[in-house]
Amino acid sequence: MDNYIKVEKIGEGTYGVVFKGKNKKTGQLVAIKKIRMESDEEGIPSTAIREISLLKELVHPNIVGLQEVLMEENRLYLIFEFLTMDLKKYLDQLDDVKMLDVQIVKSYVFQILQAILFCHKRRVLHRDLKPQNLLIASNGVIKVADFGLGRAFGIPIRVYTHEVVTLWYRAPEVLLGATRYSCPVDIWSIGCIFAELSMFIYNPVKRISARDAVKHKYFDDLDRTKLPSSYDDDI
Repeated sequence: MDNYIKVEKIGEGTYGVVFKGKNKKTGQLVAIKKIRMESDEEGIPSTAIREISLLKELVHPNIVGLQEVLMEENRLYLIFEFLTMDLKKYLDQLDDVKMLDVQIVKSYVFQILQAILFCHKRRVLHRDLKPQNLLIASNGVIKVADFGLGRAFGIPIRVYTHEVVTLWYRAPEVLLGATRYSCPVDIWSIGCIFAELSMFIYNPVKRISARDAVKHKYFDDLDRTKLPSSYDDDI
């Protein structure tokens, strides 16, 4: 860690702590993820090993870049590229009655899908897609992060744990206890994120009604001529 200085703490979880940092030689900002080591006997957590091995393989413009892995005594540090904020913080900063521009929504969802397509083509499931794990750059690029629950999958599909994905973004088959699942669990999570971005206020108390949702400008260019005509006129 001699080449880096910690600037401030920007996150904390069961995995450990994340700091905003700086490379002393280059001045480049980085994210320093300090992995919590439970004991010398247990060694490096399996989530950290998974994340390191997967991110070494998954190099993509919409996946956060792992730059370096440092081990010092009983401490493990992962050095990532630095992005200004995650999607949840971005949504929290919006006014209570403001929704994202449709073009921003489409751009974000398209980029997330590009990243997950890249993963799935390489037989990797993320398994924990949520706004907190989507990092936003100032130039509008969004990147998938935190592969601690990610894993490679094979054919035939093996038995996996059902304790994955934050509850709000968890696919029905996982909620119902399925232990054999594959790529669709990530797609469900993306669908939840898309709905949240396109027409939901993050604060559940202030979300729009179904009437407001069907009138949302996202559907302005929808060809309705092939749809049933017996919709409620009171919209």
